[in-house]
Amino acid sequence: MSFLKKLFGGGGSAKASEPASEIYEGFKITPTPQREGTQFRISARIEKEVDGTVKSHTLIRADTLGDLEGANEASISKAKQVIDEQGDRIFR
Repeated sequence: MSFLKKLFGGGGSAKASEPASEIYEGFKITPTPQREGTQFRISARIEKEVDGTVKSHTLIRADTLGDLEGANEASISKAKQVIDEQGDRIFR
């Protein structure tokens, strides 16, 4: 039975935790870098409650970095830049 659990994802390994989110100017930024071979593409989810509804925008950049931590930091930085430039218009 243990073989089947491992085969179908029920093994004892813990799931990797989601990177820490950051609140910036009322927006919640969650870095979501995407692995592409040995690189990580800059990506982040930007969320904000607008008129009682949580709006979400996925930011994906062409930039790639070689390490996950650097990609997380760059993803947050790029998301902040987009928020500064567009504000709530990001959800239109």
